[in-house]
Amino acid sequence: MDNGCHCAANSDRLSNPILYNILSQMDNSKPSQNCFNYNSITHGCTCELRRTVCLKRPSEICKETSAVLVKTVHFMKNLPAFNQMPSNDQFALLKSCWAPLFILGLAQEHVDFEVMDTPADSMLKKILLNRQQSPEMEREQPTMAGASKLKSCLKKFWSLDLSPKEYAYLKGTTLFNPDVPDLKAALFVEGLQQEAQHALSEVVQLLHPGHQERFARILLTASMLQSITPSLITELFFRPVIGQADLLELLVDMLFCR
Repeated sequence: MDNGCHCAANSDRLSNPILYNILSQMDNSKPSQNCFNYNSITHGCTCELRRTVCLKRPSEICKETSAVLVKTVHFMKNLPAFNQMPSNDQFALLKSCWAPLFILGLAQEHVDFEVMDTPADSMLKKILLNRQQSPEMEREQPTMAGASKLKSCLKKFWSLDLSPKEYAYLKGTTLFNPDVPDLKAALFVEGLQQEAQHALSEVVQLLHPGHQERFARILLTASMLQSITPSLITELFFRPVIGQADLLELLVDMLFCR
């Protein structure tokens, strides 16, 4: 039995006949060196979870998320222990941890967002105007599945109703990750993570006596952070702002600009 998705072709034919006709002509023509190859495009499926999405209110949400990103970098810069590390270790931790730290910032600031389907004319525009793959077409585009996973993660943090101190120590346990590859001061980072976890445990016991399971729930919820890709965060929240720029390079400039 074939369980594959058969809805995309039918939906494209019904909802966008111009696009369907163009694709049909391309499929029926003999490929040549100069022929546009539709199969090389990463295109969305109309299935609920696989279709590509974008923000409903990009100007408003991108402004809020940009402020969270700035706070995320400032959090790292203001940690004396982080500044004591070799610059290569700082870069490695930034590259590995900026996305989960940013998500914690979204949760702490209660930044909510809604998504909608990527406009259908964007695919037609790519076909008509771009005969070769552009950087935008090569990048992984946000999907409904990715956005739903992020929203689910945020809702779990909101249900915990973490205090500012709990967020601060949880960010410490997230940033000081000794499993990041190529760390020169891995033992130092591991010690910092243990200190942050101990501090988080103490503040949880202080603020929520009698709720012994809360610390484990916080760590379990935090484990979801690694399942959300930096590319989803970048493309959904920052691509409308930075254009073709490399977000990691911008973060490096922000972090090391004294």
